[in-house]
Amino acid sequence: MVQTVLKRARDAMSKFVVNNVAGESGRKLPQYIAGLAASGGALAAGTFLGWTAPTDKPLTVEGEYGFPVSDEQFSWVGSISNLGAALMCFPIGYMMKLIGRKWSMLAMVLPLVLGWLLIIFAENVAMLMVGRFFLGVGGGAFCVAAPTYTAEIAQPSIRGTLGTFFQLMVTVGILFVYAVGAGVDVQVLSIICGVIPLVFGAIFFFMPESPYYFVEKGRYSEAASSLKWLRGAQYDENAEIEDLKQADEKVKAEAIPMLVAFRQKATVRALAISLGLMFFQQLSGINAVIFYNSAIFASANGGKEMSSASIIVGGIQVVATLLASVVVDKVGRRILLLVSDLMMAVSTILLAVYFQLKQDDPAKVDDLSWLAVLAVCLFIAMFSIGYGPVPWLMVGELFANNVKAFASPVAGVFNWLLAFLVTKVFTNLKDAMGEAGVFWLFSGISLLGTVFVFLVVPETKGKSLNDIQRLLAGEKLNADEPAGLPEPRDERDERPAQVA
Repeated sequence: MVQTVLKRARDAMSKFVVNNVAGESGRKLPQYIAGLAASGGALAAGTFLGWTAPTDKPLTVEGEYGFPVSDEQFSWVGSISNLGAALMCFPIGYMMKLIGRKWSMLAMVLPLVLGWLLIIFAENVAMLMVGRFFLGVGGGAFCVAAPTYTAEIAQPSIRGTLGTFFQLMVTVGILFVYAVGAGVDVQVLSIICGVIPLVFGAIFFFMPESPYYFVEKGRYSEAASSLKWLRGAQYDENAEIEDLKQADEKVKAEAIPMLVAFRQKATVRALAISLGLMFFQQLSGINAVIFYNSAIFASANGGKEMSSASIIVGGIQVVATLLASVVVDKVGRRILLLVSDLMMAVSTILLAVYFQLKQDDPAKVDDLSWLAVLAVCLFIAMFSIGYGPVPWLMVGELFANNVKAFASPVAGVFNWLLAFLVTKVFTNLKDAMGEAGVFWLFSGISLLGTVFVFLVVPETKGKSLNDIQRLLAGEKLNADEPAGLPEPRDERDERPAQVA
């Protein structure tokens, strides 16, 4: 019944989509539907990422669960999910090659549901920590699988937009938890969050598998069916299937060990760019700004706590990420990253000045609280429009399909380990350097990130995945070569070889 309704809705709505965008044929709406469905896993990930904000005081101060939770214990409850996410990044790569992108993501419903059940029925801190660890396992897997899936199902003209759906749904999940958590207790909030993975599984079950996976496995009729679903019933999939087949045959014929593949220029450059983007994303100060937003909003409100502070921040994240999804395929990845990092540097400079003045003489900032609030809002908006979604999008674009299942997890592990490290050592940095010193450090890192993007990161807007590999390998694309069209099949075309 559900499958019939989805099919009818997709066929009916896709009639209104204009074909022949950027030289492409086929309908775009089915691809948006599949991309949004895949990003439902990101919604589930967003709920566990935002869960700690509304549950901190109820668990540590009010003792809502009936057992004591110290601040130190809660810091582990909040951060241990990052370790779970890092641990899962490599296994999910192998799972995607073994059972496909779709079934790998559906399998992650199990650790997510198990994690929420442990939290819902927790009788001690250990159960909370184990539950959070399992939530990290599921969420970390989605950070690798969902961008890979959306990059492979989308045509180049909309690949950027579909790629930003992941981060958009993460922010929606965070905002959802902030809003619901303000009105219910911890257990009810956890029950509601636990339902979301089940809803995702029920919807994504009816989505198609990546056509590239089917071609990789020699299941060409299923690849054709997948493309028909994604591009519309009237789409002639033969040319695209043939292109995927020849590309797959070529990389299989040139199969070499993984270590040799990682010595190739395109793969090494893609890895360096991906790790650099993840480094500057996590060390931009995002965790510190989120940590301090309640205190800053309270300062602007005459010292009174603002229950709406986190909801305001969450709302800004959603709106800015939605804007990014609209403009990423129009203005490009590089410009969003450059503007994002530069303005984040400006924001953290303002916060550093604010805390420096407050440290010297608190009376000096009595009339400047509005500036600190503005800096927080600007930082969150700029992070969400660029450095939040774009690095994950580019991880799905930069690696060749034959190394993606192995290389993408490296970027994911690096990101989650940095997130864990920053979360755990932030208090130590604050004690050693002071609030102002920490924000001066973050502003300097953001400025370095801007230089990194300007000098190292290529523009991938409108380019096919094969175009991107040629660009990373040092080839110059012809200016009159149509963006997103398959490259001529030339025996001299040196793509990265298949990992053995």
